[in-house]
Amino acid sequence: MQGLMMDYQLTLRPLLERAVRIFPKRELVTKVGTTLHRYTYADMYPRVCKLANVLGKLGVKHGDRVGTLAWNNYRHLELYFAVPCSGAVLHTLNLRLPPEQIIYIINHAEDKVLFVDQSLLPLVEKIASHLKTVKTIVVMADTPLQTSLMEAVSYEELLAAEDDHYVWPDLDERDAAAMCYTSGTTGNPKGVLYSHRSIYLHTMGICQTDSLGLSTNDTMMPVVPMFHVLAWGLPFAATLLGCKQVFPGPHLQPRDLAELIQDEHVTITAGVPTLWLGLFGLLEHERYDLAALHTMIVGGAAAPRSMIENYQKKLGLQIVHAWGMTETSPLGSVARLKAEMRDLPEEEQYVIRAKQGIPAPGVEIRAVDENGNEVPNDGKTMGELQIRGPWIASAYYNDPRSAASFMDGWFRTGDVITIDGDGYIQIVDRTKDLVKSGGEWISTIELESAIMAHPKVLEAAVIAVPHPKWQERPLALVVPRAKDDPPNKTDIYELLTKHFAKWQLPDDVVFVESIAKTSVGKFDKKVLREAYKEYHLPSISSEYLGSE
Repeated sequence: MQGLMMDYQLTLRPLLERAVRIFPKRELVTKVGTTLHRYTYADMYPRVCKLANVLGKLGVKHGDRVGTLAWNNYRHLELYFAVPCSGAVLHTLNLRLPPEQIIYIINHAEDKVLFVDQSLLPLVEKIASHLKTVKTIVVMADTPLQTSLMEAVSYEELLAAEDDHYVWPDLDERDAAAMCYTSGTTGNPKGVLYSHRSIYLHTMGICQTDSLGLSTNDTMMPVVPMFHVLAWGLPFAATLLGCKQVFPGPHLQPRDLAELIQDEHVTITAGVPTLWLGLFGLLEHERYDLAALHTMIVGGAAAPRSMIENYQKKLGLQIVHAWGMTETSPLGSVARLKAEMRDLPEEEQYVIRAKQGIPAPGVEIRAVDENGNEVPNDGKTMGELQIRGPWIASAYYNDPRSAASFMDGWFRTGDVITIDGDGYIQIVDRTKDLVKSGGEWISTIELESAIMAHPKVLEAAVIAVPHPKWQERPLALVVPRAKDDPPNKTDIYELLTKHFAKWQLPDDVVFVESIAKTSVGKFDKKVLREAYKEYHLPSISSEYLGSE
C-alpha cells in the first residue's frame, strides 16, 4: 500500500517564490567598491525573470551548462535561481584556480554561456581563445562595456531589453541544477553534478537548529565564495527563509568584513579558518561592535582549537566547526555539543567543539580500514571516512575516476578519521598527507592545531619529508604572528611535548613569511612537499626529540 501524498517536485523554484511572496521587503546588500548596493527580494524577482528570458534568447536550453566567474554579489545570486529554475545548469567556476585548470573545467563541462564580473575580465580575455563551447560572454557591471572580447555583451543591457514576466517550466526534481568542480590538487578537477532534489534537501538540512541553524530573523553573510560548493548552500537557505543577505564581493580583508558585520548587523557568517584568523588579528587591536553576530561557521579546513577558544573567551563569539566536501554539497557533519555535554568542564567542551562533529541529520558515515571493515568507535582507531545520503554525489561527471571513489553506495572521502563513542568525527589527516614514520602514522593536522595554539604563531603547516631511516618524518612550517616578536623552536617544542610522544614531534621547525594555499584556502601540501623534498633534516637525536 502506498501513501496518499502529493507528488510535489523538490525543485528550486519554490525557494525563490517563497522569498518574494513572504519576505518581499528583506534586503540584499552587496559591497561594490566603496559603496553598498541595496535592493529587496521584491526587486530581485523581476530581474530573475528577465534573466531567464535572456538565457532563452541566448539559446540556452534544458540541461545546457551556464558558467559563472564571479564574486559574492547580488547578480551572482540572480544567476543562482534564473539558471536552474529555467532548466539549465548553473556552473560556478573557481576563479582562484590556475588558468589551465579553468580552461579544462569550462571545456569539460561544455559551458555554453559565461557570465563574468567586470573585474575578472582580464582573466577571461587571456583564456577566451581556448574555450571550445562558449558562444557568449556576458559581462556583469554597472559601467559601459570595455573589453576586447568580440562575443561579450552587457548583463544590464540584456536585462533592460527583456520582459519581467516568465513562465517557469515544470522540472523533474532529479534534473541537474548546478555543478562544481573539485580543486584538482591531484590531476584534473572532477565535476560534481547536483540535482534540484539534492540542493532542496541539503537546504532543509542546513536550516535545522542542530545543523547550521539559520533562521528567518538572521542576517547572513557568506564569506565562503559563491564559486566554492555554492557558498556551502547558504544563499539557497537564506532565500528560502527570507534572511537579509550581505555579500562582500571581492572585499575580503579583515577590516572590510568587520565593517560589514558591524554596519549591517550580521548575525551569522561562514568561511574558511584563514579568513577568521586574519579577522581575529584585527579584532585584537581594534574595536568593532559585533554584538549581533551569534554564529561563525568554519569549514573547508580544520579549525584550530586555539582559534575556537580565542574567539569565545576574548571576543564572546561562537565558532561552529563543520565538515564537508564538494562531493557532499557540502554539509557532512557539525560539531555542536549534545545536551548532556553542556555540564562538562570547559576544557572538555573545547576538545569536542574542535572535532568535525556528528553526521548532519540526513547522512550516514562510517570509518573503514584498508580491508573495507568498519573500525570501532573508540576515538583511537583510524579509518577512511565514507559517507552516503540524499545530497552526496554518486559519481563524478563524465569522469572514469568515479570507480575508485564510489563503492557499494558509499563515497570514499580520502579523509582519515577516528570516531569516538559519542559519534563525533575527528579528521586525523588526508590519506595523502599522513606522515608514515618507521611504520607508524603521524597526523599533520593534530600537530598543526597544537602549534597554532601558541600565541605568537599565526599559521602552521606540517608536511612529510623523506628520511633515509624512517621513510618519512614531519617538518613544521610556521608563520609568526608578528615579525618583530617571533617564537623560537624551543617555544614550539615545549608546547608540543605536552601533547605528543617524542617520536611524533617534527624533526625541524622552519619559520616562513607565508604558506602556500589552495584555491579554497587550504594549505597546499602538494606544493609544500615539492618545495621541501630536498630539505636536509637535522639529526633525529636532539635536545627536543631525545635519543633514539
